Amino acid sequence: MSDIIFDSDLIRRYDKAGPRYTSYPTAVQFHTDFSVDDYKAQVAASNATGRDLSLYFHIPFCDTICFFCGCNKISTKDRSKAEPYLRRVYKELALQSELFDPQRKVRQLHWGGGTPTFISHDEMRELMNMTRRYFNLVDDSEGEYSIEIDPREATAETIAILREVGFNRMSLGVQDFDPTVQKAVNRIQPEEQTYAVIEAARKEGFHSVSMDLIYGLPHQSLATFSATLEKVLQMNPDRLSVFNYAHLPQMFKPQRRINEADLPSPDEKLVILKSTIDTLIKAGYVYIGMDHFAKPDDELAIAQDNGLLYRNFQGYSTHADCDLVALGVTSIGKVGDCFAQNFKPMDEYTARIDNNELAIFRGFTLSADDKLRQAVINQLICNFVLNFAEIEQKFNIRFADYFKVELEELASMRDDGLLELDAEKITVSSSGKLLIRNICMVFDIYLRNKTEQRFSKVI
Repeated sequence: MSDIIFDSDLIRRYDKAGPRYTSYPTAVQFHTDFSVDDYKAQVAASNATGRDLSLYFHIPFCDTICFFCGCNKISTKDRSKAEPYLRRVYKELALQSELFDPQRKVRQLHWGGGTPTFISHDEMRELMNMTRRYFNLVDDSEGEYSIEIDPREATAETIAILREVGFNRMSLGVQDFDPTVQKAVNRIQPEEQTYAVIEAARKEGFHSVSMDLIYGLPHQSLATFSATLEKVLQMNPDRLSVFNYAHLPQMFKPQRRINEADLPSPDEKLVILKSTIDTLIKAGYVYIGMDHFAKPDDELAIAQDNGLLYRNFQGYSTHADCDLVALGVTSIGKVGDCFAQNFKPMDEYTARIDNNELAIFRGFTLSADDKLRQAVINQLICNFVLNFAEIEQKFNIRFADYFKVELEELASMRDDGLLELDAEKITVSSSGKLLIRNICMVFDIYLRNKTEQRFSKVI
């Protein structure tokens, strides 16, 4: 299990902008030279492997906009907009299914957004029925089928229907229970709503419930966030994500509604983070990495113990062996040795699907070097240790020669106490785990070559 030491001086020294490594290369490297034919060739090659599949559905609609949000979403109170969008998703399902071997099983499925519970109960049933029509879904004991829930958009009946159609895991957006903070970010969500959803999930037999919090929001303090965390722990979630709010109003228009003067100072944010980590560890949670915590018997913690944890666009995952098929506007998939992203504007996504074409507008085919660096970064960010012999055997290289420059750079991190470094492996220290992104960035050739960057601070 992961232990962690909070070293404020070290964090201040290394707190710079960097990728979250939900992919490598990161999405800023995707390009429009990547074509639908490139994607189809990757699918054909992946069919020969017989790998299981993961499906991601992007439901972009939100009834109201949370001012902190940086997601790809469409704000509307018109629920009728979901129906024509879902019709295109069904068509995209059909187009994608024609490419894949029907024997390949869908071990993982996720609805994200936006707000997936924006759609009606009947539309939820229909979307899952259409998915079963086109892809080979497994039963409840084999599949990891999850959905992002906004407690303001879910009743006990909603939760029962989601369980009925096959979901067995959920993630609840909470962010903060303090009324002043909620008002400042335009997300009024009484704790009773959240509690009711969790109770309904337990009653319906969901396997896992995760809750998302954000620190660094306007008017937050150590006292207010500690009060929120205490209420969250009383709800006893299986997993917790505690995200750093990145204030980037130049990139995300809703954030322009947040008064920057109301944000906690960097020092106050560090105090909140340290207290949160101490509280969660004391409560029995395991630090998985980045912003994620889980109970010791959770699948994420078990996978990490066994060196099998993986990271993708949904965060940490136990399904490293799946090809990820993305459906819906702006969604990103990974099949074989490529990433592929759908159009972001709704009209362009719609036009492609209506023309019986996949809506892919950009992507990236990984080189041998990309795959090598991807494996290195994944091992570090998921398991906090990297054995050189495993990489050498898999990629037929001599680690010390291939990564000579990187190892020289890591020496200063070793001297600062972020990691241990010897001839056989890299082991991230208890003090370095919070700064794992910095360690991974050393192996990112695109950062080294100073190609385009737009990332949040690591802490």
